[in-house]
Amino acid sequence: MSDQQHTLKGSTTIKGVGLHTGEPVTLTLRPAPVGHGYKFQRTDLEGEPLIDADADLVVSTARGTTLGKGEAVVNTTEHVLAALYALQVDNCLLQVSGPEMPIMDGSALPFVEAIEQVGLQAQDAPRNWFVLKDPIWFETAERGTEMLGVPTPGGEFRLTVMVDYNSPVLGTQHASMYRTEEFKEEIAPCRTFVFLRELEQLAKAG
Repeated sequence: MSDQQHTLKGSTTIKGVGLHTGEPVTLTLRPAPVGHGYKFQRTDLEGEPLIDADADLVVSTARGTTLGKGEAVVNTTEHVLAALYALQVDNCLLQVSGPEMPIMDGSALPFVEAIEQVGLQAQDAPRNWFVLKDPIWFETAERGTEMLGVPTPGGEFRLTVMVDYNSPVLGTQHASMYRTEEFKEEIAPCRTFVFLRELEQLAKAG
């Protein structure tokens, strides 16, 4: 992984529909200056407010990751953010014409392909790194999820995920990624899925 910050060489636009609203939405990824990070801009709202892709601004993780600031929110941000990170884009302005990202085929791959089409531009500033020095553990008991972060000997990035949905069809599954370069082939094509029982619950909730 490069030590320099990167942004996009140009802008790229993706059009689709929102998973939850079913409404048409346009997402444009634009180059951004050094230190900008990832910022969503709701172009459909007065003043076109910005929402930083910041963990402190996560307002919901129900059926996706929702970021919010004031009255402005953006839903289903996880696929495009994963694509940006995996392709080593540090700075990007994400302009969106509605309250959620286009779902496309339910995977991160369309976002990866859109980013690759315009390419990356190295910037004259070093990356800032978070270095994990001690193990960290997080659990959400009501959702049956837990996360464990452990420092690796060489400081490299590794990710292992295990899921168990108590389903006789899926069983218990796990996957590992040791290099972000593996993301396009191994992770990006994986698609969002839903159980029938969850659709029924969502329908009842409106």
